[in-house]
Amino acid sequence: MRLLLVEDDDHVAAALSAVLSRHGFEVCHARNGEEALQALVPEADAFGVVLLDLGLPDQDGYEVCGKIRKRTSTPVIMVTARADVRSRIHGLNLGADDYVVKPYDTGELLARIHAVSRRSVPEEAAVAVGHEVRFGGVAVDLPTRQVTVDGTVVQLTRKEFDLLALLAQRPGVVFRREQIISEVWQTSWEGTGRTLEVHVASLRSKLRMPALIETVRGVGYRLVAPAA
Repeated sequence: MRLLLVEDDDHVAAALSAVLSRHGFEVCHARNGEEALQALVPEADAFGVVLLDLGLPDQDGYEVCGKIRKRTSTPVIMVTARADVRSRIHGLNLGADDYVVKPYDTGELLARIHAVSRRSVPEEAAVAVGHEVRFGGVAVDLPTRQVTVDGTVVQLTRKEFDLLALLAQRPGVVFRREQIISEVWQTSWEGTGRTLEVHVASLRSKLRMPALIETVRGVGYRLVAPAA
């Protein structure tokens, strides 16, 4: 995912960019409001999320947020030291999708980025959410939590089903490892990587389709529909 980081402090931006890059984000850094607005022109490549610091040198961050919202529906997370409730309400009323107060935990920030990016996915990008999802000979019935392969029921554990259902809702889309951990295990990424690998291996074995879940090295996993 491409992410626009609006931060006037180069040291803070460099440190945060390094963390975000390690978690699979492509970070574009804007040092002030004008650079941010220029990066968000309609003809530019789209961003998945904007991280907007409010203490900018050229414009008030709230003003920048209002301008961003007029030209794009890209999710905006305000990042600021202003912790009072009135400031948060003002930011949300201007169109911000979330509000993170400094100092923040990096894991929480990543979770919030994943959350707002999920909410921004167009309905047509989801594949039969809440119904049966089919790809090749595999059918995932989301309401009944039943999986069949060529008509035969496959017994999955709760987490195995949750993992498969997550990938199946957007076939072909790469889910970052930390995003999967956050959604399926409801925890942060640290120390849970081996658990994810074991569940992926188990799914491949039980579904008898090793190529169904593709490993995207250094990023995560995606579901690849079998060739007809």
